[in-house]
Amino acid sequence: MKAVFDTNVLLAAFLTEGICTKLLTRARKKQFQLFISPDILREFDRVLSKKFLSSAQQIREAHQIILEAAHLVEPPSSPVKGVCRDPDDDRILSCAVAAKADYLVSGDSDLLELQEFQGIKMFSPRAFEMLFED
Repeated sequence: MKAVFDTNVLLAAFLTEGICTKLLTRARKKQFQLFISPDILREFDRVLSKKFLSSAQQIREAHQIILEAAHLVEPPSSPVKGVCRDPDDDRILSCAVAAKADYLVSGDSDLLELQEFQGIKMFSPRAFEMLFED
């Protein structure tokens, strides 16, 4: 099973102790394949730095954890454009397409309302977590 996490899921994994943290732990344990793009990492860095005032060291540590859990994928040569209102969401979709993901996990209602894009299912973190049996 292949998945892409939206930036908001990665941020929640580090800023709260909840489902997103559990999902990142599952990725680190290789219970599924997680993919991210350089664009997602850059947005993650920007939000941690500017909105949450994280230090460079904290961001480096977060990167290390993410890169333990995820495969880095370059966006496709023909990126997704004009599907979502927010161009940042198109970059997330481009990552999912490049990764040939089964799921895109997001808390963003603009992405979730798509339900599916090119065979990629849009799931909330809670819905994605329900795919696992513990």
